[in-house]
Amino acid sequence: MPGSDGAPVGELVAAARAGSLRAAGRLLSLAEGERRAEVLAALAPAAIRVVGVTGPPGAGKSTAVAALIGAYLRRGLRVAVLAVDPSSPYSGGALLGDRIRMAEYAADPDVLIRSLAARGHLGGLAAAVPAAVRVLAALGYDLVLLETVGVGQSEIEVAAVADPAVAVLAPGAGDAVQAAKAGLLEAADLLVVNKADRDGAERTARELRAETGRPVLTLVATDGRGLPALVAAIEAHRRADTPQRRTARARTRILAIAQTALRTHPDLDRLAAEVAAGRADPAAAAGALLGRQS
Repeated sequence: MPGSDGAPVGELVAAARAGSLRAAGRLLSLAEGERRAEVLAALAPAAIRVVGVTGPPGAGKSTAVAALIGAYLRRGLRVAVLAVDPSSPYSGGALLGDRIRMAEYAADPDVLIRSLAARGHLGGLAAAVPAAVRVLAALGYDLVLLETVGVGQSEIEVAAVADPAVAVLAPGAGDAVQAAKAGLLEAADLLVVNKADRDGAERTARELRAETGRPVLTLVATDGRGLPALVAAIEAHRRADTPQRRTARARTRILAIAQTALRTHPDLDRLAAEVAAGRADPAAAAGALLGRQS
């Protein structure tokens, strides 16, 4: 069946498997939108490692991701990067401006760099990311690096897909610990203090170890110091999940998709107007939105 851009999905799959980054990008666009089911039905499930990289703005996430791309390329792997920004307009796959550090790999045939944003995605990030990962796995990529902006619900959604989730922080007098207390690092499996050549890096690492009890590494992403240890830690990590934790992550993903659907429900504006005018109770309106009696 033809895709939304007129090209049959089967032809796009064949072209992408033959090395066409353009065809791969068009498949991802279809999988992120209304044609998701059609694309996924054409692809057999395949295993792929997903490494999440998160952290606050300015911590050097993109530089760290670029360093990881190089490290995995040197191991002979095909690497895909999904750069998640839940607040920006849908980018259509363009490389985001603040990810210029990855630009040196943009033309590499073994690297695909893709930007994802919640706007324009059917089901939001919680649905778009797994769909994109499945496409990349079926196209023969060995590893997905999933970079997020470091704030909001996207962190929990990404942690449900990635293993491990790596939080990148910059040195700062107490900033890292405050971030931990604010919940930024709750979903992280590994913590990395980037820009470790700056004053305060060791202190930040000590604070994080004391505060979180998680593995803490140091990195200078611009010149590769600490990179072999980070790659080794990523490769050695396997999340020891309980059924309860797996269920909790699945619950989060289901709720995120459901919330996205409710925000675009055709009756939402009408019900909101009725509540605002005093003609309806918010609880009753919510019940109507969910299709049940309040």
